[in-house]
Amino acid sequence: MKNELIQILREKSFRYSMEPTFRLVSGRMSRFYVNCKPTTLSPRGMYLCGHLIFDAVADLDIRGVGGLTFGADPLAMATAFASAIKDRPLKAFSIRKTQKDHGIVKWIEGDMAPGEPVAILEDVVTTGGSTLKAIERAESEGLSVVRVVTLVDRQEGGMEAIRERVPDAVAIISRDDLLPDGFPIR
Repeated sequence: MKNELIQILREKSFRYSMEPTFRLVSGRMSRFYVNCKPTTLSPRGMYLCGHLIFDAVADLDIRGVGGLTFGADPLAMATAFASAIKDRPLKAFSIRKTQKDHGIVKWIEGDMAPGEPVAILEDVVTTGGSTLKAIERAESEGLSVVRVVTLVDRQEGGMEAIRERVPDAVAIISRDDLLPDGFPIR
């Protein structure tokens, strides 16, 4: 499954160049660009992501999976769906980028209760900033974050930053997995 997902990511979601031509959210220029949505929103990509992420949390006694909207949403839904197929149901949840200001004011959408153990999901980690924000918001709503799972680690220090907050953080795929053999990293 992992090799098939790598191939789909290479085709739909990953670009690279010898010179830094891609502007990142931070404003920094990079030689690598990853937009997982074409993969995570495709039928086969969603299937593979759901099963691989479920396998990455199957050893835990957690109740839910989710992360910052929009990147984590397809991953959480696919993982929840795979968990039901495997008769180990996990709830999906989504963390808002801006706090709801009406009704019940909260950061999280989903059927989660304070104290429940969860895994935070992320599609791509570069610096780890959005993942750390998701962790902070989940904990502020009373959830217990026990693991972080990212689909793609860009290998630019983000996973290390996340591990300072949640030591149990894993990546399904690394940037190096996506690069062709012999591509100079510099």
